[in-house]
Amino acid sequence: MKLIIPALVCLLLAGMWLQDVDTKSMHVPSSNCCYRTVKRKISPKKIRCYKHISSTCSHENHLILKLTGGLEACVFQKDSWVQAYLKRINPCLGKEM
Repeated sequence: MKLIIPALVCLLLAGMWLQDVDTKSMHVPSSNCCYRTVKRKISPKKIRCYKHISSTCSHENHLILKLTGGLEACVFQKDSWVQAYLKRINPCLGKEM
């Protein structure tokens, strides 16, 4: 019984360490999926560029807007204000993504 508790603690710590190592090695600077969609209109002055979400994401017809200050916002591509902005905003290129 006394040996079980230290063994469980070691397994727990090893699992936490492996998870931490895995997340650092698989770190992607920005996600290519949308989890929350912004419903309100965003000022065009704050938008730097846009990118399409990954085809593996569950939400379709969404875009990721890259904003000033390094922020991102997910928007529904078919919203009228988004459609109007797409005519004036360029897609994100290599460094901006």
